[in-house]
Amino acid sequence: MLYPVITKATLKNLYTKKSLSMMQISKQLGCSHHKVAYWMAEYKIERRSMSQAIYLIHNPKGDPFKLKAPNTVDEYILYGLGVGLYWKEGNKANRNAVRIGNSDPGLLRCYMVFLTELCGVSQDSLKFELHLFSDINVNTALRYWCRTLDVKKEQFYTPRVTLSGSLGTYKNKSKYGVVTIYFGNTKLRDILVEQITGLASIYNEAPNYKKLGLLSRHSLVVEHTHGKREVPSSILGVGSRSTSRT
Repeated sequence: MLYPVITKATLKNLYTKKSLSMMQISKQLGCSHHKVAYWMAEYKIERRSMSQAIYLIHNPKGDPFKLKAPNTVDEYILYGLGVGLYWKEGNKANRNAVRIGNSDPGLLRCYMVFLTELCGVSQDSLKFELHLFSDINVNTALRYWCRTLDVKKEQFYTPRVTLSGSLGTYKNKSKYGVVTIYFGNTKLRDILVEQITGLASIYNEAPNYKKLGLLSRHSLVVEHTHGKREVPSSILGVGSRSTSRT
């Protein structure tokens, strides 16, 4: 066995706690990448997956969100609305972003408050896409949504225009088109999907779900992973028992 020039404590601090890459560690310590890899294996320090490594590259300062557990009645209601809206209206097939679309401005404003207040997402980091019919003036619709949602025009992607009449009478329900909210973050998307899965399992397993009180609040524990560092925390959910992921 080689003399441990790189100690286990040093590697745990740099790789696990500070989330540096092996290449960054080798540069900081003035040694080769192969030596870092050798001692990682010798100390049995689990390496990140490719997706986790890519996530760190795109988020070098850590997660661009900060979850907050509800503390007040209003926050409990907001949490239930936010998770419920994503359950019903969100595009969960998209694994790279939290994404929800609708033509109801009140619904969209509610979801934005959920993202900013309970998920700690900056409103400026949100992106929007407008889908409208060809007989709707694009600039008029954009002005309406910017004013209604209190966001900048620069936050919108290029609008998608559908030929008027090609989708039947749906245009009668969307005078200013349909807006989709995007927050590009895989981890927050996975956490919300896990919350939905946890809530669904509670109601699916309950002998009589109709008797579950809405005020019976229990924690749905989620693991926040930054690199390979797992930090348990919780978001309160509605149900008869707590569930956790190990």
